[in-house]
Amino acid sequence: MSRTMAAGCRLLIYRLRLRLLHAPSCSLHTSVPSHAHSWAPVFSKAPTYGNRIALVDQFGQHSYQDLYVRSCALSRKITDVLGRPRNDACPERVSFLCPNDSSYVVCQWAAWMSGSIAVPLYKNHPPSELDYIVQDSQSALVLAEAGYADVVTPLAEKLGIAKLIVPECGNTGEAGEEEEDAPEFGLDWTERGAMIVYTSGTTGRPKGVLSTHRNINSMISALVTEWGWTKSDRILHVLPLHHVHGVVNKLLCPLWVGATCVMLPEFCPKKVWEHFLSRETPSVNVFMAVPTVYCKLIDYYNQHYNQPHVRDFIRAVCQEKFRLMVSGSSALPVPVLEEWREITGHTLLERYGMTEIGMALTNPLRGPRIPGSVGNPLPGVQVRIATEMPQKHGVSYTVLAEGDARRTKVSPGFEKKEGELQVRGPAVFKEYWNKPQETQEAFTPDGWFKTGDTAVYRDGSYWILGRTSVDIIKSGGYKISALEVERHLMAHPLIADVAVIGAPDAIWGQRVSAVVKLRDGYTLSLTELKQWARTFMAPYCIPAELIRVEEIPRNQMGKINKKQLLALFYGQPGGGNRTVPS
Repeated sequence: MSRTMAAGCRLLIYRLRLRLLHAPSCSLHTSVPSHAHSWAPVFSKAPTYGNRIALVDQFGQHSYQDLYVRSCALSRKITDVLGRPRNDACPERVSFLCPNDSSYVVCQWAAWMSGSIAVPLYKNHPPSELDYIVQDSQSALVLAEAGYADVVTPLAEKLGIAKLIVPECGNTGEAGEEEEDAPEFGLDWTERGAMIVYTSGTTGRPKGVLSTHRNINSMISALVTEWGWTKSDRILHVLPLHHVHGVVNKLLCPLWVGATCVMLPEFCPKKVWEHFLSRETPSVNVFMAVPTVYCKLIDYYNQHYNQPHVRDFIRAVCQEKFRLMVSGSSALPVPVLEEWREITGHTLLERYGMTEIGMALTNPLRGPRIPGSVGNPLPGVQVRIATEMPQKHGVSYTVLAEGDARRTKVSPGFEKKEGELQVRGPAVFKEYWNKPQETQEAFTPDGWFKTGDTAVYRDGSYWILGRTSVDIIKSGGYKISALEVERHLMAHPLIADVAVIGAPDAIWGQRVSAVVKLRDGYTLSLTELKQWARTFMAPYCIPAELIRVEEIPRNQMGKINKKQLLALFYGQPGGGNRTVPS
């Protein structure tokens, strides 16, 4: 039998097995509730899409069938290491480190197929950060694409956990050839843990945000409905895959509907413009990025496309090809929106989200988009703007405005008043991993998640005014803990005291600025500091600016007034933090 015929037979078997798995009366899995399939992960749809192209990367095209077969093979190896999955509330955690290509999808799907919780690692994180995430998540196994074997091998040996090396995408053609049967899942996915994504917070060290399959599917369902995803879409993916923006918005949404994701290994302005202008059929028609990416694309455009007829051509091509362009993860400066509209003819769709809640607010797919606004709630999402009122026993909240996808009601007398944005809905995360106290503190007594963002409702739309805490810095779409950066910098032998602040930046939104007091008799340059920091810190956390002072001002309680520092060095009263989290 030829490989093509064999693959076709296997696909038919997968489809039949999947129908049996989802049948309420199936005698093989009588313990699975009849509704469980509605929360099944995205891989459950892959057999239906068969030979449709799911992903295009530097190694070529990968069909849904290819990804499914490779994932099944890897899931069996995971099961051999971890044992059969238990239908319990605390599945094993599987960390995985992959480049931006099909190996990421295979590792994610295989972790889910094995009944485990997927913990994505970031290829640009230093070993110390990877060590922390693997330890904190209590991962029982770490997966790595072959190119990262030398990174995870010493890590696994140090922590005494198992590892599996996944072949490079270009060498996986035989991976699923020996598999004749799809795995039997038999799990209730609804409240089963799906993914732990690490995010910085005001407490310093990153916290693991645990989302269930129900949470993730709710995120996907809302975005597919609101943004009109169909199987004919082709999205160009240039973002990291350890954020909700890159994982859910740009990867799981297209795979859910049978669309195609064209993935670049790294963001490169030249490559992005080539894809924008390519005559390839079918060409990309959806693009999503952070404001920094749009700024860099505009810079490249201004440097390389100067002739009027070329600019006219670019605008015409972009208007014809693209149905949707989205900006998120930090505030989009209005001049950037206007210049992008002039270049491409597209008004960027701005939205608001966080790791803990997925996407919550969006400007409309069809209809006027208000520059600077993040629109209104997505389907299934409830939001409110509230102010905290301390009481003798606990706190209460005054609700200024509250709404959902249909309407927002403003409390009389509180029109255009500022307060904290709070969110409730099926996409809101389950818990901070192993941090019950932090989880409890993240919610109001009546169950609303406290975003920590100041917002206002005016002119029929929600507006984000900035972070409530100056200890959160948003730079280039990354959420950075100032306290975590300070913790690293205080380990420098020449630094006696430090305060890290988010300086305003036209391109990055904010840049990490370190105000330092050096030990007597020593000097330190920014170049030297950056060189030292590369060993311990992710590239986006390393200070972009160094301000040396004789003394860092503190109050009588020994605390630093960072708003005062921002005003002193940047003329930013009140902190000037105008960023939107993701």
